[in-house]
Amino acid sequence: MDILQVILQVLLGITSLLLTFLILLHKGRGGGLSDMFGGGMGSNLGASGVAERNLNAITVSLGLVWFVCIVALGLITKFQAGV
Repeated sequence: MDILQVILQVLLGITSLLLTFLILLHKGRGGGLSDMFGGGMGSNLGASGVAERNLNAITVSLGLVWFVCIVALGLITKFQAGV
């Protein structure tokens, strides 16, 4: 069970970093931190509709993997404590 826990922890770390990076890649909708860093300037640096949809799909999929890792690690921790 220790190998599975280590694999899930590594996967959790990788997905956390990737999720952070992917969320920062999303096009700013204006009015938030994106305006502070120049996102409100109206630049369209690679912001096509297809690219944005693909980025959304990848982000949601990676978010689901992240959530499954969290739940699995929680269950492993709960059942190891009872042994």
